[in-house]
Amino acid sequence: MKRIAFIFTLILLAATASRAQIGKSVAVTAGTPEDKALAEIYAAQDGPEKVALLDKFMADYGKGDLELLGDQLYASTYLAQKNDAKAIEYADKVLVLDSDNLPAAVTVVHAADELGDTAKLFDAGERAAAIVARYKKLPMPAGMSQNSWDDQRNGILHGAQADLDYVQNALFNAAYKTTDPKAKAAYFERFATAFPDSPYALNAREQVVFADEQAQNVPKMMEAAQGVLASDPNNVDILLLLADFWSEKGQQLDKAAQYAQKALDALAKAKKPDQTPDDQWQQQVSVQQGLAYSTLGQVDVIKGQNAEAVAAFKKAGPLLKSSTVSYARNQYRLGFTLAKMQRIPEAKAALTEAASIDSPYRAMAQQTLAKIGGGPAHTAKKSP
Repeated sequence: MKRIAFIFTLILLAATASRAQIGKSVAVTAGTPEDKALAEIYAAQDGPEKVALLDKFMADYGKGDLELLGDQLYASTYLAQKNDAKAIEYADKVLVLDSDNLPAAVTVVHAADELGDTAKLFDAGERAAAIVARYKKLPMPAGMSQNSWDDQRNGILHGAQADLDYVQNALFNAAYKTTDPKAKAAYFERFATAFPDSPYALNAREQVVFADEQAQNVPKMMEAAQGVLASDPNNVDILLLLADFWSEKGQQLDKAAQYAQKALDALAKAKKPDQTPDDQWQQQVSVQQGLAYSTLGQVDVIKGQNAEAVAAFKKAGPLLKSSTVSYARNQYRLGFTLAKMQRIPEAKAALTEAASIDSPYRAMAQQTLAKIGGGPAHTAKKSP
């Protein structure tokens, strides 16, 4: 009986004629010239010798399924050599011959990641996600029981999971490193669409909101933010972002106060993630609580409720100490409100502190100090 060697990455252990991986499997009969040539290729180091053996293999046998096999071997060989451009070239050839070849799509992701080619990386990552989605919808092959099909399909998907985890990590990190906010928002949107069940999907949708805010694309920011809240109504980051935005603009004040209070209620019940150090968690919660109280104070100021505003700003101050800019803004708000109330000594103290911090609020604090007779403000940088 002739031995059959299965060449691709995922090998089907069950006795079935169905494909053994996501993508075509190629079988080579043992003892044939092709088998002997492949054995030499596998034994060779990933260098010029292996490429030369592949060149000879393709010249002699590179037709039909063996062309597909040869191109995949080229792609994996060049990837191991860190010749990423060549790895992409041959992986793309594989995908022309077999559009559902997951290992080839993952190879392009690896190589594009190494090259820092985010556009290519996302194209390949989305292709990998689509390949898996199509595989999940494949009908049960004729002559196979449902249990056997489920076992086979689940086994193959389980075997592909490590590659999918890598793809998701690579795409998320590349989007996060993107500096242009419009491009960043677009990449995170694409990630969330391609991998809706990913553990990073919610974070990606949050990042869309933050990137759209940075890009000053208010309509898209609002749309993305409401999308996050529709699935995660107690999302503290998004609640605070919207509350802060509205209070700064003097818009939707009741809703701003409602969202700030909702964030405080959520923070009171929040549990520390297992992997987060205690001190880091405490600092994060403190800053978020401080932002909520500062937002409530700003709403009160706009509504003319100055005494309530001062109380909220004073609550916020100690909580925001580790966030330099937010602390400076809160102290400026406090000093400005106290000045309106003619509580001049207290106003001068808060404004002098705001002016001592290197932040966008320094100049405003100095101007307000000058108006209330505070004299030249001390401008040395204050440690947060």
